[in-house]
Amino acid sequence: MTVTLHVCTTCRMGQPVPEDAPRPGARLLAALQAAGAPDGVRIVPVECLSACDHGCNIAMTGPGRWSYVYGRMDPEEHVADILAGAAAYAQTEDGLVPWRERPVIFRKQSLARIPPMES
Repeated sequence: MTVTLHVCTTCRMGQPVPEDAPRPGARLLAALQAAGAPDGVRIVPVECLSACDHGCNIAMTGPGRWSYVYGRMDPEEHVADILAGAAAYAQTEDGLVPWRERPVIFRKQSLARIPPMES
């Protein structure tokens, strides 16, 4: 079953960004798309994850799984770790990747863990 990696495209990483320059969140999305989604993962842009003080932000969701919001992602440094974490998440039934199997950025930069929706 496919899971979704949501990427906030409006994140500024707490920095002023000229109006005509791509925002760091949009750069993160482009870098993730260029690297390619792991099997079972789709990458979807979103306009805001309401965690502006922690940008760049991403969220992982999937049917019947716990959802996560992660912050302080860097568009140049964290792409490989984000995709590795997304792949591990996609391989779970419930979204709970064992602590030691998560990339360090997913251990240290989690902003929220949200229970699965009941059906």
